Amino acid sequence: MDNGKVIITCAITGGMTVPTQSEAIPVTVDEIIEAGVQAAEAGAAVLHIHVREEATGRPVQDPELFGRVLSGLSQRTDAVLQTTTGGGQGMTVEERGAIVPRFKPEMATLNAGSMNFGLFPIAARNLPFQDWEREYLESTRDYVFRNTFAGITYLAGLMRDAETRPEIEIYDLGQLYNLRQLVNDGVVEPPFSLQFVLGVLGGASSEPDHLIYLLRTAERLFGAGSFTWSAAGVGYPAEFELAALALMLGGNVRVGLEDNLRVRRTARAKTNAELVVKAVQLAGLFDKTPASPAEAREYLRLKGADRVAF
Repeated sequence: MDNGKVIITCAITGGMTVPTQSEAIPVTVDEIIEAGVQAAEAGAAVLHIHVREEATGRPVQDPELFGRVLSGLSQRTDAVLQTTTGGGQGMTVEERGAIVPRFKPEMATLNAGSMNFGLFPIAARNLPFQDWEREYLESTRDYVFRNTFAGITYLAGLMRDAETRPEIEIYDLGQLYNLRQLVNDGVVEPPFSLQFVLGVLGGASSEPDHLIYLLRTAERLFGAGSFTWSAAGVGYPAEFELAALALMLGGNVRVGLEDNLRVRRTARAKTNAELVVKAVQLAGLFDKTPASPAEAREYLRLKGADRVAF
């Protein structure tokens, strides 16, 4: 990547927050499409896609909803459409992965290890939660985000067969060592793309030292030239603090309402595009400009939008 460019990913809606946390979270197919188009116009080259039950906003991995979102976005933007295989709690690995062979996206996420994934502190907030929302959040006291070696191998095989490039999600140090074993076993091979996701309760916190240590460990395990990388901070101000650090260290950036609901300490984001605009402005302070979707495809070694199945 030209040193003056940065790939900005926008995580539009996510699979763990609930709609009552923010009216800005897009829920319906049309809302997700519109949010993605606006984010791309603001400077996001990659759109990270989840879907939700349209009537309730509950996270689901419904192939029919994915098909409508992917088709609608592809008609209105040339951004890279990256589907999740993380899904949400209660989903089997088969449910999480079913969209890969069906739609053959250019990219999909591949989570590198199991972990606690706690959202239950949100349930204690004084918000008018729907019944399912409070139960959903509170149930994460006993939730393990399950990504076993067998499950990761299964999902990686689906991506290999579909020529879908995995973006490997790293939430904590041990997941890099999981990845090393997966490389040794021939499940994945470099060069690969890493997304460091910091700030989830159950994973590494969003402290700058943690990102630097994870990055240096990845360089030591795999070689500095063997991967591309990006950083995502969960919550505010972590989203933009880690974005600034990633820009300093030569990485790429992820923002979006999946990870953070505030554009400033005193102001909630009204759209995903607002968060992308702030990331673009931040990049400008480091003399960097957003990479185009075409530049992102070349840098990330993607197969191209003409070879997907939607």
